Amino acid sequence: MKINIQDEIIFSTARSSGKGGQHVNKVETMVEGRWPIMQSNLVSEEQKQQINTHLRNKITKDGFLLVKSQVARTQLDNKAMVIAKMNEWVNAALKPKKARIATRPTAASKLKKQMDKQNRSAIKHLRNKNWKTYNN
Repeated sequence: MKINIQDEIIFSTARSSGKGGQHVNKVETMVEGRWPIMQSNLVSEEQKQQINTHLRNKITKDGFLLVKSQVARTQLDNKAMVIAKMNEWVNAALKPKKARIATRPTAASKLKKQMDKQNRSAIKHLRNKNWKTYNN
């Protein structure tokens, strides 16, 4: 189940730095998107908590998920990037984690590990100045 939060995002614009020459000083191409997680009607309380824990570094103190984009030269492209990034983050946060299945090492892997240890031990013993004492 994919959630599209586009209708609840609050957009604001500002002047962007970067490419554009003299035109960059006149046009507000940077787009900042804010999504109020706790006021959202699209997700349940459980999902809100899940989003808060998963995206805690990207949420402001006011409880807004904040995303900025100033990569593109047009406001429309930057707005599309903000929407796509927010939807991607929210859907990734809501994706259930895959349960880890505990496994045991195979007999072959145990034997290989033991042989590697013996080989490493033999190499280190040969490096010793008094290596003859180990052979006796």
